[in-house]
Amino acid sequence: MLCISGCNTLKKVGEDELLLTKNSIFVDDEKVNNSEIKGLISQKPNSSVLGYPLKLNLYNLAKENPDSSFQDWLNRKEKREKRLNKLLSEKQVNRLRESFMVSGASEFLKRIGEPPVIIDTAETNKSIRRLKAFYNSKGYFNNEGNYEIVDVKNKKASISYHITLNKPYIVDTVQKNITSPELDSIYLKTANKSLIKPGEQFDLNKFTLERERLTTLFRNSGVYNFQESSINYDVLRDTTVTADDQLMDVLLNINKFRSSADSTDVGTPYKVARHKKINIYADYDINGTTDTLKSLTYANYNIYYSGKLRYKPKALTDAIFFKKDSVYRDLDRIRTYRQITNLNTFKYPNIGFIPDSTQTQLESNIYLAAKPKYSLNLNFDVTHSNIQQVGTAFSASVITRNVFGGAETLNVSARGSIGLLSDASLSNETFTSELGGDINITFPRIWFPLNTEKIIPYYMLPQSRLSVGTNFQRNIGLDKQSLNSILSYNWSPSDRLKNNIELLNVEFVRNVNTDNFYNVYRNTFSNLDDIADDFQDDPQYAEYFSAVENEGDEPRLDIPTGANNFAQDVLNGTLTVTEDDFQTVNSIEERRRRLTENNLIFASNFTHTKNSKSGINDLDFYQYRIKLESAGGMLSMLTNVIPFNKNEEGQSLVFGVPFSQYAKTEFDYIRHWKIGESQVIAFRSFTGLAIPYGNSDNVPFVRSYFAGGSNDNRAWNAYELGPGKTDNINDFNEANLKLAFNLEYRFPIAGDVKGALFADAGNIWNVFDNETNPDATFNGFSSLGDLALGTGLGLRYDFTYFVFRLDVGFKTYNPAKVGSDRWFDGYNFKRAVFNIGINYPF
Repeated sequence: MLCISGCNTLKKVGEDELLLTKNSIFVDDEKVNNSEIKGLISQKPNSSVLGYPLKLNLYNLAKENPDSSFQDWLNRKEKREKRLNKLLSEKQVNRLRESFMVSGASEFLKRIGEPPVIIDTAETNKSIRRLKAFYNSKGYFNNEGNYEIVDVKNKKASISYHITLNKPYIVDTVQKNITSPELDSIYLKTANKSLIKPGEQFDLNKFTLERERLTTLFRNSGVYNFQESSINYDVLRDTTVTADDQLMDVLLNINKFRSSADSTDVGTPYKVARHKKINIYADYDINGTTDTLKSLTYANYNIYYSGKLRYKPKALTDAIFFKKDSVYRDLDRIRTYRQITNLNTFKYPNIGFIPDSTQTQLESNIYLAAKPKYSLNLNFDVTHSNIQQVGTAFSASVITRNVFGGAETLNVSARGSIGLLSDASLSNETFTSELGGDINITFPRIWFPLNTEKIIPYYMLPQSRLSVGTNFQRNIGLDKQSLNSILSYNWSPSDRLKNNIELLNVEFVRNVNTDNFYNVYRNTFSNLDDIADDFQDDPQYAEYFSAVENEGDEPRLDIPTGANNFAQDVLNGTLTVTEDDFQTVNSIEERRRRLTENNLIFASNFTHTKNSKSGINDLDFYQYRIKLESAGGMLSMLTNVIPFNKNEEGQSLVFGVPFSQYAKTEFDYIRHWKIGESQVIAFRSFTGLAIPYGNSDNVPFVRSYFAGGSNDNRAWNAYELGPGKTDNINDFNEANLKLAFNLEYRFPIAGDVKGALFADAGNIWNVFDNETNPDATFNGFSSLGDLALGTGLGLRYDFTYFVFRLDVGFKTYNPAKVGSDRWFDGYNFKRAVFNIGINYPF
């Protein structure tokens, strides 16, 4: 195979040509691996996947010169069809059709493949010029460059580029020539922050950054119309001194403002401007006139509107960061744009400035065009799952903007679904159904009794959200009914930082059909029924069992009465079983009690997120998320004041339900490294721990952790992995401690088709709760040996707006196995786990 691959690689390389296999760059005889410098090379070797030139070999599979008869056939197919049928035999027509297929395949292979990169000395010389220019920009004006073709063998070769830097040039003095006195005064205040300093090596990039710094400085110091093109530098060197002298003098020039490109325009000096008048046009129509608008003045702002003012004046002025008689700052303009957009009431705003004759006073105009007051969204889905053979879901939402005149947004949504039950044994009925609705209202400010503006100013885009929702399920699990309410605040101190506080997160979950537990959790029932097999032939225990028609009238535990009574009789000693079976039954009954009891969660949490990604094309970045959550603390303090009712276990009850009490923390870290053109290594680590205390001895199912699935360990299905070294003991395995580590190599294959190789490690455990099974609990560092490892490969298709993903995971290390069976057990496609997802997992 390697021999065939090697021959195919050189298939379209001529006798006098050399296929480029590698570029090496040496600067002062030291090898350079900097990606920025490597990017200056004009000719690069053909791309490869793990060292295999896939695109080159695909290209080489294409036919060199497609049959010309195919082109004729393709261009005038309809006109020639009848004529060809008359003139040619059926065999000849079939040959033309075969030519069509071969040629079409050839065009496709050429389109997704890459032609061989043949060493071209013209391109090589271009690369030398680029390298020399780069080091010129770093102050090595006397650098020298050359190249040599090496490792020539079997029509393949590499290129070595050599750059000799010689002595660098040094900035000797920095002088200034600023035509505007006001700019000169501003410059002097921050001259010590200049990026160009005497005694440092010349670096063109520092000159560019200094121009950007000065432009930002002047625009934030009152010079609203400052142009970066007004800044230039003269770099001088005394030619009368010896050639060995590498000192250079720098002259900073800041010219006058020029309103046009006319070379005769001598310009006018820049001046510091202040906001003399601030106008807000709340009902701006680009095609209308502002002469007929009404106006009012509020807090030194002039608000213009038509008819009746629909907005509270304060809601408008709080979004404007210009202040009357204050010095213009470009930062205020940017913040105004962001905050107006954050209101979600207006279309993208327009801000204009009209200076007076002295250029020192500005009339600032903010033009606002309202979005439609109402918006309607409708969605219809067809679904399939392990519960439903087929299902349909419909949802609708109505958005109302500016509800109370303060740019508030109200969202009322409803959803419903109906589906055909996949397993008739799950219920006496055939269909599943779900009905729910939510009411959300968003305030573009911190809605709190105390003034928080000094702590969280408006430029941080503060929002408050109050939501209430409910959901009803029938024939899905235990037929849950849920009610939730959230009061949350979020704000962004910068583009890369986000904070969110859920001051109150209340969730009430009621299980309506608790008798359906053993129908839903089949693995749990199977474990209990296996223990009961020892008693099924004894007539005195016949009341526990019922015959199953589809299984040859084989008796099994009756659901729910027989199963519940059998478990209770084992636990109270009426039935004698082995110690291991007793522990299993005790675990099953504890899980049944936990999953069928109603939950009441009063929680508060704080989430802090940072993302260093600078744009959609930034492939080298990091991101982390920290979350802290506490539940039940406030209710626990109230038990000292209010005599709450208690159940048999001594738990305090609210509305007849024991409230959950736990502390929870999570840390999620993601890092991406760009290692080549469109190639990325992505890493993710996750740690989560929830500790029950006080009124609870376990964490609610809805707030616990699970492992497996398309965004976690892809060699296991969701809820299938763990806890610890246990082997799929429950239908939905969960615990209160989770560790997860993911590593993925992403690379292009052909066009929009991408590939990936991944390794996922992780597991879940029980810790500090009522779980007693040592295989499921975390017992120190030794439990890290329970980390499961899954490896695999994936294909992705990039649709620009989203990525469709197919991943195949293989169980590489399974802690549930014993000894050597843990490694590579079932490492084949027959036992692989296939995951379909949208977008990247991390």
